[in-house]
Amino acid sequence: MSAPGLLIAAPRSSSGKTTVALALMRALTRRGLRVRAAKCGPDYIDPAFHQAATGRPSFNLDSFAMVPPLLDTLARATTADADLVIAEGSMGLFDGVRAAESRTGANADIAARYGWPVVLVVDVSGAAQSAAAVALGCRLYDPRVTIAGVILNKVASARHRRLVEAGMARAGLPVLGALMRDAQLVLPERHLGLVQAGETADLEARLDRLADLAAAGIDLDAVVAAAAGAVPDVRGALPPPPGQRIAVARDAAFSFLYPHLETGWRMAGAELIPFSPLEDEPPSSDCDVCWLPGGYPELYAGRLAGAATFLEGLRVFARTRPIHGECGGYMVLGRSLEDAEGVTHPMADLLPVATSYHRRKLHLGYRVARLSGDGLLGRRGTRLIGHEFHYASELSPSAPEPDALAHVTDAEGSDLGFAGHRVGTVSGSFFHLIAQDPA
Repeated sequence: MSAPGLLIAAPRSSSGKTTVALALMRALTRRGLRVRAAKCGPDYIDPAFHQAATGRPSFNLDSFAMVPPLLDTLARATTADADLVIAEGSMGLFDGVRAAESRTGANADIAARYGWPVVLVVDVSGAAQSAAAVALGCRLYDPRVTIAGVILNKVASARHRRLVEAGMARAGLPVLGALMRDAQLVLPERHLGLVQAGETADLEARLDRLADLAAAGIDLDAVVAAAAGAVPDVRGALPPPPGQRIAVARDAAFSFLYPHLETGWRMAGAELIPFSPLEDEPPSSDCDVCWLPGGYPELYAGRLAGAATFLEGLRVFARTRPIHGECGGYMVLGRSLEDAEGVTHPMADLLPVATSYHRRKLHLGYRVARLSGDGLLGRRGTRLIGHEFHYASELSPSAPEPDALAHVTDAEGSDLGFAGHRVGTVSGSFFHLIAQDPA
């Protein structure tokens, strides 16, 4: 038997899903329940908050980027040794790409696949009874999905709550609770989302405050009773490691490495050896691979440029062993990085790449990559699924096919050309790897 689950979703982004999900996770954990969390879609920040709230790891579940065996394996691992699974959605409940049903990347795919009822978070600021019409539309839009009830967020007053509840009653939607409008509930953000869990001041106190509000304003017994569903007993292979001993950059500038990748690497017997570029640490000389994840190097460009031991350590490592950089890691492997103020800082100069955060442009979406040559990510022709989410611009020319990392399309097959670079043992791109696609 797998633990029952719930999906915390919303009609749109910025409705308060993370606030409500963390409040429920911490409140139910404090009750003694073994709560496991998951994040729907490509998000590398929220799982760390989930782990802080529950004390247990949180995996991403992505119906577009993950083939069903991998998806079920991660979902099954999430239900292990748990009393309840709370999955947090991303964007709106039905927002995804145009693809075959159940493979759109939408939160609804996950709820439908595992029979997890949806608790709909509705931001009622600026609306009263009309909020019920939106919630009713969510209940009727997809017959695969069950709406267990709604939690009202940003309620202005007791009168406002009564009006909203009247509309929900007319629509036949149970109200499981409400949170009042309170600016102190908002977690600090920056350009890629929430400030990371490890950097959020007084995180434990904030989580306990959310749990207190959930206990006071949400019917926790009703929430637990609404949980349902089951996950198939599948134990497939997780993504293989790129090496045996992997030097992984890990600090405030480099932290965007998906939990399921780390878990898969360790389960395959690999060792992850962390080092901090911000502390001017080089990759360990006894590792056979170096991995620079994404993160926020643009916020620390001057400090990284002055980390001479780190930069020289990368160059020495690259003479004999492979290095791969994703997004922020790719930027640091390049020749230069222009910060928000327009100041250009020299980087490792291992790839012919110049990037700029001063000339900002949002790049966001799934990416399907076909590798141009053999390397850490696989053999030439291997098909990978991932995504991009960054504001940095690439000022240098794109690499031609022999020197590019991969040929890339978006989720709907639109050709985006060649992306990234490969020079000797060093490779990188703005592409964040999620999974290999056997197609």
